[in-house]
Amino acid sequence: MIYVFLADGFEEIEALAPTDILRRAGLDVKLCGIGSKKIKGVNGIEITCDTEISEAEQDLDAVILPGGMPGAENLFKSERLREIVNHCAKSNKLVTAICAAPIILGRLGLLEGKNACCYPAPDLEKELKGAKMLDKPVCVDGNIVTSKGPGTSLEFGFKIAEILKGSEAASKLRASMQCM
Repeated sequence: MIYVFLADGFEEIEALAPTDILRRAGLDVKLCGIGSKKIKGVNGIEITCDTEISEAEQDLDAVILPGGMPGAENLFKSERLREIVNHCAKSNKLVTAICAAPIILGRLGLLEGKNACCYPAPDLEKELKGAKMLDKPVCVDGNIVTSKGPGTSLEFGFKIAEILKGSEAASKLRASMQCM
């Protein structure tokens, strides 16, 4: 099971592109709302989630944290989300974050000594405490995957698919979606 956590103010493409890619790859992906099943994105698109965080399982295969502001801040405010992310990280499950959301991983101390990236803004980059900042669209370091922003959402999704399903499956999926 993979949860894509959504809080009001999330960046829509950063949540939906990876969800779409991973569902096409045959993975069990659920949109999980913080505080409600109906969550409004930063661009005014309202999403009805599959579940709410109060019903969320803790033992997952992966977590995906989309960015957007104030979405990333609203995710971080959830104690339950922090518990789930920490549990997944300690259990060596895949923990992923894009755009502003890597600040959550930085604040939790999960990026110490790891390669990472986020949306290129000094106020966000300083939150990635102890990380080696790379200028790449997607960074993988152990069980942590970070990505830069809306324009890297497809690459982010394909990288997660590659890690969970293998490079051959990800390549076939990329070709079927005309993303060569």
